[in-house]
Amino acid sequence: MLNTEYYNDKVVRQFLLASAVWGIIGMTIGLYAAAELMWPGLNLDIPWLTFSRIRPDHTFGVIFAFGGSALMGTCYYVVQRTGHARLALDRLAGFTFWGWQLICVLAMVTMPLGITQSKEYAEPEWFIDILIAVVWVSFGVVFFASLTRRRIKHIYVANWYYGAFIIAVGLLHIVNNLALPASLWKSYPIYSGVVDAMVQWWYGHNAVAFFLTAGFLGMMYYFVPRQAQQPLWSYRFSIVNFWALISVYMWAGSHHLMYTALPDWVQSVGMAFSLILLMPSWGSAANGLLTFNGSWHRLKNDPAAKFMVMALVFYAAATFEGSMMAIKTVNSLSHYTDWTIAHVHSGSLGWVAMITIGSLYAMAPRALGRPAMHSQRGMELHFWLHMAGTLLYVGAMWTAGVTEGLMWRATQPDGALTYGFLDSLIAIKPMYLIRWIGGVLILSGMWVMAWNLWHTAADARARLIKPIAVPIPEPVPRQVPTPLPVAG
Repeated sequence: MLNTEYYNDKVVRQFLLASAVWGIIGMTIGLYAAAELMWPGLNLDIPWLTFSRIRPDHTFGVIFAFGGSALMGTCYYVVQRTGHARLALDRLAGFTFWGWQLICVLAMVTMPLGITQSKEYAEPEWFIDILIAVVWVSFGVVFFASLTRRRIKHIYVANWYYGAFIIAVGLLHIVNNLALPASLWKSYPIYSGVVDAMVQWWYGHNAVAFFLTAGFLGMMYYFVPRQAQQPLWSYRFSIVNFWALISVYMWAGSHHLMYTALPDWVQSVGMAFSLILLMPSWGSAANGLLTFNGSWHRLKNDPAAKFMVMALVFYAAATFEGSMMAIKTVNSLSHYTDWTIAHVHSGSLGWVAMITIGSLYAMAPRALGRPAMHSQRGMELHFWLHMAGTLLYVGAMWTAGVTEGLMWRATQPDGALTYGFLDSLIAIKPMYLIRWIGGVLILSGMWVMAWNLWHTAADARARLIKPIAVPIPEPVPRQVPTPLPVAG
């Protein structure tokens, strides 16, 4: 039996569209930044076009604009389906969409103009930070109010991850951005020196932990079983991994500050917890991959499933690499090199982007009221473009990073350096060209996705006055929690 009440998918569709648009914008800026490293003259001697100005635009665009829009949209989609209840507070949910888009526009415009705190992943100035806090709290209110409306007693594990992601990111943002405004365009943090660095990387690493990991694991735990068309491999294991992940991740941030003025014991604590972190990370990756046991045949004809499986493979690889790079002896080789860039993009392009793209392909037809995506071949093309581009990018940066590390530490018998810094730049220049080619392939795939989504939404656009709605099913009592909702 169906209720006359309907899911609110209008805000979901808005975030879906925004995610696709911001993905193209953020990756276009990243591609231009990569081109500047290969051909420095491309900055055209324009201050706001220099690498140092547009690089934070790229990171903000892909992490918070593209990734954030995808997370908020899928969060609103999942909480309704797993609770069999309509999203709470429709107007506030609409405010979170428009507020987040305003934040992204303000940040992306001000940073190239030099209006920035110069903090990694926390560049926007104080007036934007206040707006972020307001919108984020509103997002949390909508999510948790929606949970209280659920007609299913059990809270499915995807919502555990979304809830942790919302609470932790709000805490991290507020604590790291405590500052004293000096003018409309400039503020100064209340922290200084080593304390400022420690707070910044407590925030920076945990932005990776809770924004780029916990949030996207919430996405994975819903859409992977959905796409595999069978229950999660081990529900109990997913809960164990949840508590292990959120307990350990908070302590690992200091591994970003190895061989700096940070106290040595703090660096050692970061290293130890980074190694422990490997267990819950691999646990989640294994849980997702084993969910496809008995459904591997679906990968032959389902590009969305291909994206999800490869995302989990990259997640396992990137988390293993991150834990190894936190070991002091390994870090002495990798620190300040392009190996770090390889690691970051193995996680962002391999894990974050691929689980997002797979989830958007799985969600879009249902949110848009269509039986399937417009073009299956387009999805397949996107997968191979993205895979090839990511492998070229990561492989090139790995090679460049190890080359740099080995050249910088090479010494003569008398202790003199074997190579000058310029020698290492000349040696790795071909890798920058390969990185740029990889970026071209990845961005081309994003354009294919945008084209596919545009045509998939054709019917929805024709009926904008009467938005598509999915009826909410009556809850069905179950003995064992399942990630497979009855409808939607």
